[in-house]
Amino acid sequence: MGTCVRSIKCRDFSSFYCQSNHEIEKPMTQALYRKWRPLAWDEVVSQEHVIQTLKNAVTGERVAHAYLFSGPRGTGKTTAARLLAKAVNCLHEDKSKRPCNECAHCLAVNENRFMDLIEIDAASNTSVEDVRDLRDKINFSPSQGTYKVYIIDEVHMLSTAAFNALLKTLEEPPPHAIFILATTEIHKIPATVLSRCQRHEFRRFPLSEITRRLELICKEEKLKADPDALTMIARQSAGGMRDAISLLDQLASTGDHITLELAQTVLGTAASQSVIGLVQAVIAKEPAHGLEEIHRALDGGADARALARQVVEYLRGLMLIQLGNGDQVEATADSRKQMTEHARSLPTTEVLRMMRFFNSAATDTRGGWQPSLGLELAFAEMLETPQPVQVVTVAQSVPERKPEAASAPRPEAAPRRVAPPPASPARSVPPASLHPAPESESRPAAESAPPVVPLQKIVSSWKQISSVIKSQNPTLSGLINSSKPIEVNGSVVILAFTSEILLDKFNKPEHTQLTEQAISQTMGLALTVQPVVAGGKNALPANVKPDSMVAAALQSGGEIVDIQ
Repeated sequence: MGTCVRSIKCRDFSSFYCQSNHEIEKPMTQALYRKWRPLAWDEVVSQEHVIQTLKNAVTGERVAHAYLFSGPRGTGKTTAARLLAKAVNCLHEDKSKRPCNECAHCLAVNENRFMDLIEIDAASNTSVEDVRDLRDKINFSPSQGTYKVYIIDEVHMLSTAAFNALLKTLEEPPPHAIFILATTEIHKIPATVLSRCQRHEFRRFPLSEITRRLELICKEEKLKADPDALTMIARQSAGGMRDAISLLDQLASTGDHITLELAQTVLGTAASQSVIGLVQAVIAKEPAHGLEEIHRALDGGADARALARQVVEYLRGLMLIQLGNGDQVEATADSRKQMTEHARSLPTTEVLRMMRFFNSAATDTRGGWQPSLGLELAFAEMLETPQPVQVVTVAQSVPERKPEAASAPRPEAAPRRVAPPPASPARSVPPASLHPAPESESRPAAESAPPVVPLQKIVSSWKQISSVIKSQNPTLSGLINSSKPIEVNGSVVILAFTSEILLDKFNKPEHTQLTEQAISQTMGLALTVQPVVAGGKNALPANVKPDSMVAAALQSGGEIVDIQ
């Protein structure tokens, strides 16, 4: 009886052991982006400027002790680092054929069991203690290969103290050690680290190259996918090959034929007709139709910010066509035809204006409680904002004063009751205002030119105008914040400064031009800026017109002694 029991237990245990061992040895499904990671230099596409340099370094035995690979995510930085680690440790006699993917070292790297290849995620090893531990271990000789290769991914995540601890090791590492740093944010790397590394920039993959790679994967993996669906996947990846393959893997998990409709549903993008319909609603000034297109796309599963990005991409295609660079537009034949028609019917300034509004909606993180709010606001504000086309009409209706004023002779005598002293022209007045036209010509023009826009509207928009200027010239933005519009005369805005020092800093052609451009961009109006000193000797009374002879005399140092 006991023997029988022991026999049963033995058989049961043996059966359990064999079953468990079988389950452990059963290989798990590998992600497509890892399965299709390049194993040789020739398999890396669209990064020839980096790959050729690394190949020459391996062949000529001129491998640097530290490299810095930078570029957007999914562009092959870690892949190139692993290839370099494999090449410097390859056992093939012909250096031009390294890595060979046949020797023991190459196979060990491919199977992630090469002890001298150390990959470190800087995002989770940011402290100075981690770097010190690395610095202590780096002095040990390689266990298997010729070099110990350290790949530090997302190196910009290291703390300042960690970077400082790494500097000496980067500058004078042991002869058997190679550092390869990878980052997506090169601007966060200290200059002291940059100067110690050989830097290589990785580029985004072209849409055509990503599509070609996806077609190859579908063919080898026996996946059925429509070309339009693959194009959408490639466009959604934003130039990252890894992201594109991951999206394809996600769609392949559905087990169905990958169609354009399936890709749009899973990826949360809108149909191209929704994008075209929204642009058409903007052109036709039909807010109800535009909001209907937005809500239809969102109800169909599209993401609001993704829809805004699609509209920006479509408008970018219009801009490229208008600027004669239509061969860079990657779209289907039907979409290209529609884009060409829209490009012919819209001025470039209007396309740029629409791109700014929708781009702000694509990057707007507000409205979390109502995801469609940012897109709806951008659409509504765009319809309400005056179009730049109206600027031409306004600018043509108001005569240009500067050229006439510059070419007109200086008046020989001032008015009868004004006695100007022999003073030099004030610096706070632009040169054009010091040479006014004769009173008989300028006065009727001034009286017949009503303000283009109310002063209050300019004052209320002044902070927004300053913000536009700040993005291009922060110094000028500070000067603008110290000024205030005090009067609008026709198409001329009188801009008052608190002191002559500020006015003197502002009174430059490039500053005036940038301010006028910011006003035009913000308000859609072509206005000229005339700076003065508020409350100073050059400030004009309210009843004196800026372009009159009285104003010229006052700005030359005169004073009013009597008014009749």
